Amino acid sequence: MSKQSIFGRVAQLARANINALLDSAEDPQLMLDQMVRDYTDNIAEAEKAIAQTIGSLRMVEADYREDVEAAGEWGKKAMAASQRADQLRAAGQRMEADKFDELAKVALGRQMSAEQEAKAAEPGITAQREVVEKLKSGLQQMRNKLGELRSKRDELVSRAKTAQAQSQVQDAIKSIDILDPTSEVSRFEEKIKREEAKVIGQQELAASSLDAQFESLEDVSAQAEIEARLAALKMGKPLQIPSPN
Repeated sequence: MSKQSIFGRVAQLARANINALLDSAEDPQLMLDQMVRDYTDNIAEAEKAIAQTIGSLRMVEADYREDVEAAGEWGKKAMAASQRADQLRAAGQRMEADKFDELAKVALGRQMSAEQEAKAAEPGITAQREVVEKLKSGLQQMRNKLGELRSKRDELVSRAKTAQAQSQVQDAIKSIDILDPTSEVSRFEEKIKREEAKVIGQQELAASSLDAQFESLEDVSAQAEIEARLAALKMGKPLQIPSPN
């Protein structure tokens, strides 16, 4: 996978509008679960690719440092050879001095070669560093987005459970309305009232029967009194009328 394709995927995923995706989803929770899996997989893939890119950058940077150090070392060698040539020439050893000047030229050539390699690597290193920083930034955005996805999913699951619980409560309330226990209580109360009325009627019936019995006793007593008075009259006894009190 090229650096450009890695960066494109990271940037695309990091810019994903979660709310817009959820609005168009038939089942937001299932979509969030799938997005969490996709993000997790893509983050793992991006981490590997970015690690390789960083590794390549570090190798190029190491080569660049070696070229810079080599240019410095060759510069020192050229300086030392040139100084030695000057010393020999001052001592009258012209041929030996020329040899050291030639060595100084060789060292300077090596120095220039190392400098050119370092200079040629600088634009690539700069560009690669920018890519790595963008990839790191995009990767962090993806991690943040993954955290947002998980929060959204957890929130959605919690809301779904709450809605389900509320629905169950409403169903229970509806069942209570349909099977109103107060109606059963009312029927039972009506039954008790009928029993109470029956008892009251029985009591009244019993009371009226007792009154009738006493009345019959009074009738018997009066009849006996009449018979007694009649017998007295026949026997010529005077009728005794009770004196008023």
